[in-house]
Amino acid sequence: MLSKPAVAALNHLFVQSGWALQRLARFNGKTARFNIAPFSFACTIQDDGTLRVASQHASADASCTISPSLLPRLALHDEAAYDQIHGGGDAALLAEIIFLGRNLRWDAAYDISRVAGDIAAERLVQLAHSKQQQVRDAALNLSQAVAEYWTEERPLLAKPTNIAALGQQINQLHNDIVRLEQRINRLTLS
Repeated sequence: MLSKPAVAALNHLFVQSGWALQRLARFNGKTARFNIAPFSFACTIQDDGTLRVASQHASADASCTISPSLLPRLALHDEAAYDQIHGGGDAALLAEIIFLGRNLRWDAAYDISRVAGDIAAERLVQLAHSKQQQVRDAALNLSQAVAEYWTEERPLLAKPTNIAALGQQINQLHNDIVRLEQRINRLTLS
């Protein structure tokens, strides 16, 4: 169900970039499985670097398990999200998949210009980028406001300075106890 559209979208990106096809062609005949709950699809790399849908039961040379919650972060190229992808199998193929994920960019303006023209496409892409930045800024502002609320207004979270001070107090208490034990030992020996 998801295999054909996913492979078609990936092939479109690879053909659009050009360089990705050359990199993938080195893995001709290898199969990669992608598990994104509740879906799973496998694709086999062809000699020109494009992909074809592999059988659901095909043996995979490499597999990637991606949590559905990571998809928006991966779409925004959040570097930390790539570290949360679980992979297995052929290490070189996995490294290439991660590399392509980090470096492939969809040229939306090119695709939109074929339908709406160059100027409209550029304006739509600029609008999308500005809205994306607004969403990022709003998310950052919201997270900072929530953190401030929970540390200042309703102290549910501890500030790093308070944690450091507590650590120093614990160390001081430990040192005091050690000195007290030494004094007690000296007194009991005398």
